[in-house]
Amino acid sequence: MKIEYNLYTHFILITQNRAPLIHEVNRERIEKYITGIVNNNQSKMYSIYANPEHVHFLVSRSPKISEVAFVTIIAESSAKFIHDNKLCRCTFAWQQSASAFSVSKTDVDRVCKYILNQPKHHKKMTFAEEYETFVQHYQKTLKWQIS
Repeated sequence: MKIEYNLYTHFILITQNRAPLIHEVNRERIEKYITGIVNNNQSKMYSIYANPEHVHFLVSRSPKISEVAFVTIIAESSAKFIHDNKLCRCTFAWQQSASAFSVSKTDVDRVCKYILNQPKHHKKMTFAEEYETFVQHYQKTLKWQIS
């Protein structure tokens, strides 16, 4: 019996220097590999889309693994996979940092559609603009308290 967890997280991995290193011809192969890593870590992939310079994916994550450990495994494994299979003409690397946004169960479908709609979305908005929108949205929900 497979247990489904309610720790829904939208991750974003960014290529080193935001270079467009993920080519369309390799996109699905990279997405399938990352999905396999997710599944092998007692978690479930809901949606994924690999853009040239960043990857969005929504998972329900096992509580047995932290967000940091989880995304580190994915980043290190996928970078090695891309390198070993020569899916990039130059040295492939992810940025040292990644983003993780908590998603409520009621928003899972909406976030899945957003992720799968990336090609259309990025015809209207650059990744830099998209990322700034994310940061502004999530910082509005933070309540800073200075003691």
